[in-house]
Amino acid sequence: TTIIPKLLVNIQTQDQSISYTGCLSQVCFVLIFGGLESCLLAVMAYDRYVAIGHPLRYTVIMKPFLCVLLVFLSLLISTMNALLHSLMLLNLTFCTDQNILHFFCELVQVIKLACSDTFINTLLIYTVTSVFAGVPLSGIIFSYIEIVSSILKISSVQGQKKAFSTCGSHLTVVCLFYGTAFGVYMNSAVSE
Repeated sequence: TTIIPKLLVNIQTQDQSISYTGCLSQVCFVLIFGGLESCLLAVMAYDRYVAIGHPLRYTVIMKPFLCVLLVFLSLLISTMNALLHSLMLLNLTFCTDQNILHFFCELVQVIKLACSDTFINTLLIYTVTSVFAGVPLSGIIFSYIEIVSSILKISSVQGQKKAFSTCGSHLTVVCLFYGTAFGVYMNSAVSE
């Protein structure tokens, strides 16, 4: 969703470059939306856990205020992460032209173009990525372990199917999101 506008402009103008400012804003929005999606998938897994594991207390536990708070915290955390990386990019100096000959700016690729010391930027990328991928994924895995445990306690097969169908679509989205991210990571790790 973040790169589509620039992609459409590139198709129309036949120009594959992006300015430094455009690149910086694209990196910022990619980080906001990626982090937000990761956090929201964990929040949704918790919601499914409460719905299946504690169905009678669902409305007491998942009050509208808690839902809004969890979404707001997800947005706040992902925005702070994006701003941190964007501000750290602003501190770098670049030896080359301020235009990047590609329509999509990836944080790691922009850092590789810098002339100044990028150790802190690289350290931040690995640390924050580990936290942003690890903590929500751990929450999702824990929620689904509890969900499977609750489903296995249901005596009827129809009840088990209904409980699993409640979280089947979410599990599909989680697999697509993390599977794609893992595939891209492995592909870039192998190509380097």
